[in-house]
Amino acid sequence: MAEFAGPASGDAFVRLFWSNKETPYNPIPNAQLQHAESPELAASLLVHEGRDLFVEFRCAKCHSTSGTMPELAMDAPAFAGIGSRRRFDWLARWIDDPASLRPGAHMPKLFQGEGAKEKAEAVAAYLASLTAPAVPAPVAGDIEAGKVLYEKFHCVACHVPPDGGDAEPGKISQKLVRSKFSPGALVSFLQNPAEHYAWIRMPNFRLNQNEASSLAAYLESAGEAPAERQAPIDSAVVQRGRELLESVGCLQCHSANPSKPFATRALADLGSDVWARGCLAETPGTDSKSPVFALTADQRAALKAFAATDRSSLARSTDADFLDRHSRHLQCRECHGKFEGFPTWDLLPGKLQPEWAARFIGGKESWKPRPWLEPRMPAFAAYAEHLGRGLATIAGLPPTASPDPAPADSAELAKIGQKLAGPNGGFTCVSCHGIGDFAATQVFEAPGINLAHSGGRLQKSYFKRWLRSPLSVDPSTKMPVYFDDEGKSPLADVLEGDGPKTIGAIWEYLRLREKMPKPE
Repeated sequence: MAEFAGPASGDAFVRLFWSNKETPYNPIPNAQLQHAESPELAASLLVHEGRDLFVEFRCAKCHSTSGTMPELAMDAPAFAGIGSRRRFDWLARWIDDPASLRPGAHMPKLFQGEGAKEKAEAVAAYLASLTAPAVPAPVAGDIEAGKVLYEKFHCVACHVPPDGGDAEPGKISQKLVRSKFSPGALVSFLQNPAEHYAWIRMPNFRLNQNEASSLAAYLESAGEAPAERQAPIDSAVVQRGRELLESVGCLQCHSANPSKPFATRALADLGSDVWARGCLAETPGTDSKSPVFALTADQRAALKAFAATDRSSLARSTDADFLDRHSRHLQCRECHGKFEGFPTWDLLPGKLQPEWAARFIGGKESWKPRPWLEPRMPAFAAYAEHLGRGLATIAGLPPTASPDPAPADSAELAKIGQKLAGPNGGFTCVSCHGIGDFAATQVFEAPGINLAHSGGRLQKSYFKRWLRSPLSVDPSTKMPVYFDDEGKSPLADVLEGDGPKTIGAIWEYLRLREKMPKPE
């Protein structure tokens, strides 16, 4: 059977379900779906990849477009106060050749030919002059405690440890962390990675001062020693660096409001024939004034395929498309489904109410669903709203919580739900689940999620499927099965054993949220 997304969703997705005699309907996991390969499909996917690269490399910052994709607003690290956060030597090396420090870097090599290194150092000298108030001296961190935190937060999902060598595909090496950060700046960065770069992919783990100091102490203890080079203070060098920075267009990405115009052609004025020159030249000349990006041959091919279209797809992004892109870029699957206690990624679409998911992903939900887990869900504030909506729309549900009018007998049903959650003639849910301040009564391994939050957290359709047959939703769950193959409740004296009505009564109880009275 199939279920179409409602017209309010804006995403034309179809949700496919499966069922059999013993199992009620459940969505077919995307991983189980296959399609026939064809040249037309391969060409379409290449264009799709090219569009992704176009926004990833901030191409629209120079070549303006009327597109509406959220990523077109992506920023780059702010320059204000950067001289207090980064070491001069690292800035000079990064500006000279970003890909030599981080393979696959989005930052291009700006200067080519004779004098390129001197130009990079002049720009670095100007940036080093942009200082901020002194960074507070960090609390002395505990290296061993920091290593424990590093493992606890699964940092290796995105990083090669500082003593682990060079970067790997999809992973950033941390061996240069001491060379990059000015003394004390790493602690501040770990506490608020997005402070100077809203769309950064480094998550915010909401570390306290001691945690950040210990994690920084571990990273710095194993990283390479920095080159102790002082930034030139000659005013002529600093002024030249400023002029070079403005002339090559750095402020197009690194400033919300560039102080000087940067003359480039709008995207609409770029014919597909020019996409083999300039920024996309395979072998740029030593006298080229265009930035050189560390693109592979496949990436160039994808960008050229995108260029050959009318590029109107920049105005056709959906939240589900956003989720697909950034769940890969943020490497969500490196934790979800790989570590005990983390819900597998395929279980999340259609599970959470989009508004709650956005708050949770954005770090604005103070309640932790699984407080017994040591790992901490990181925050991705700039991505949160579209990811939350995408988790709903990719499953065929609207991007906002669907209206759920209370039935006329809602209060009566909630009282029945209260009884069903308790041990006196109910399912004894409180053995594993707390309800508000009422703690679970018989926890053997780990408690279940507090039910007072479920009504505002879960999609109603997911809750109904889950309670009807939890093992068909998640084969690894410890949640028992209460309903028989026909969907009947074993409590025949409550609502005549009618399964859907029984589940509905529990839902009305959950909808009371923080006002849920504790079971008898």
